[in-house]
Amino acid sequence: MTERSVAASAPASPGWLSRLLMAREVSLVGLLLLVTLGTAVINPLFLSFGSVRDLLLNVSIIALLVVGQTLVLLMKHVDLSVSSTVGLSAFLTGSLFVANPGMPVPLALLFGLGLGAVLGSVNGLLVAYGKVPALVATLGTLYVFRGITYAVVHGGQINASNLPPGFLGFGTGSVLGVPNLVLLAVAVLIGFAFYLRSYRGGREYYAVGSNSEAAVLAGINVTRRTMTGFVLSGAIAGLAGVLYLARFGTVDATAGTGLELQVIAAAVVGGVSINGGVGTLLGAGLGALLLGVMGSALVTLRAPGFYQQAIQGALLLAAISIDMLVSRRAAKRLQEERKS
Repeated sequence: MTERSVAASAPASPGWLSRLLMAREVSLVGLLLLVTLGTAVINPLFLSFGSVRDLLLNVSIIALLVVGQTLVLLMKHVDLSVSSTVGLSAFLTGSLFVANPGMPVPLALLFGLGLGAVLGSVNGLLVAYGKVPALVATLGTLYVFRGITYAVVHGGQINASNLPPGFLGFGTGSVLGVPNLVLLAVAVLIGFAFYLRSYRGGREYYAVGSNSEAAVLAGINVTRRTMTGFVLSGAIAGLAGVLYLARFGTVDATAGTGLELQVIAAAVVGGVSINGGVGTLLGAGLGALLLGVMGSALVTLRAPGFYQQAIQGALLLAAISIDMLVSRRAAKRLQEERKS
């Protein structure tokens, strides 16, 4: 076989422009611009300072939760209990403030992290050591944690009047016009993105999700990595609960209900594969922003509320279908390369 025939039979590697256009992040940015500019043309108030600020504040909670959910999804698991962790953390933090009005804000954040880590460790023990499927385990703890919240709340609620002004100020404050909650969420997202990309421990999440048996042969402690992922997911959800309280001021037993579906949808739309081992936090964060922008756009255009859920569901189905299609093509290409 001549060199020319070998070159002709070898698959052409995609150029930089093709790779750029195939990147999920680029598609998300394009869709974001399309929705934002299209809504602004119809209603210019959509891009007003107040509207953008409220949008970013609402997205910050989801974006923060997406970080922990991404860690779990990368390992081919799922954490459905994050919404109940948010609710329990929010109410217990509020109760602490009622009992100790002078409690420093950093201590409240640490309390949320610790509580979330404890709840996340329950999921980790069930999945990593008990070998219970993550879907079943976290669905169970979703209801268990919510039941504990109802028992603790006992029909009451925490109002903004019960919280110290310093804590509420932290939730509504900003630095150079950027809300504190947004800055904190972005800092967590960037920190974990760097960890996943640059450190062995971060890359192990991809290895576990891609092939857990191969990960074991490579010397990775899959059980410990799985446990760590759920603990981190719970800790981040606990922190999000404290920020939820700071954002809204008033919480009851239903706080955070339904957030788990929004978080999973944002991560999957952002390119995090439900089959594990694929995805970036940049894409997941953009997915959260896209869903937030679409929801805000529908409110601005005075569309019925059910359209938001319908669009989220449609995007989720589209993202899963794309992931399945890409996975099948990759598997087929790998088989062809092995035969040749």
